[in-house]
Amino acid sequence: MVEPTDSPERSDISFGFRRVATKEHAALVRGVFDSVADRYDLMNDLMSGGVHRLWKRALIDRLRPGTALIDVAGGTGDVALGFMAHRDGRDATIIDANTDMLRVGRDRAMDRGLATGITFVCADAAALPLPDHGADAVTISFGLRNVSCRTKALAEMYRVLSPGGHFLCLEFSRVVLPVFARIYNLYSFQIVPRLGRWVTGDEDSYRYLVESIRAFPHQEALSAELRDAGFGNVSHINLTGGIVALHSAWRV
Repeated sequence: MVEPTDSPERSDISFGFRRVATKEHAALVRGVFDSVADRYDLMNDLMSGGVHRLWKRALIDRLRPGTALIDVAGGTGDVALGFMAHRDGRDATIIDANTDMLRVGRDRAMDRGLATGITFVCADAAALPLPDHGADAVTISFGLRNVSCRTKALAEMYRVLSPGGHFLCLEFSRVVLPVFARIYNLYSFQIVPRLGRWVTGDEDSYRYLVESIRAFPHQEALSAELRDAGFGNVSHINLTGGIVALHSAWRV
């Protein structure tokens, strides 16, 4: 199930498998992440068996060392902290619409002694409070499917990139192995919400997260949206059989 490309003119938008008023979407998504922020990283480890760390490391390894990074929807800091630690990042700005997620990220940065050089900003991906052409790289990991308008968010991420800047998006996608897909669907819809209930006390939020994955554009459709936003040299690689795709694009 994949919804048509969103646009600023739509009065409703996908929230999992149901449609909600576009003006209500951001608040509903914030509610999901308010509920799970403190155990978000633990749930990621449990749901993926820790593999999400390898997916994020694959993204980090594609970034040029010593660059200025903007990490959108980067709340708890996995990508930005990994970038600063492993790729000699010059500085990183973590942007997230959810204050609880940013709080977790700040705490992690302090615990690791990496607070210097990292800025935390509470803002929407579709309205980045940043100057034009100021970033060497922009990343977004498992966040693009939660924005209220991908068209605006992609335009904003393109705007803040400097010419020659690199955009990387890590997101759940369409599994390319049929047998694997059936197992993955069973696990996603039957096990993940129950894990959410046991670990966070919130089954509904994890049911939404699973549904939001299924409602998100597949690999080629997202690549087309990136081209429409102005990006060039668009490509993607499938990770873990297409459970996740790493999209790469450039401001040329």
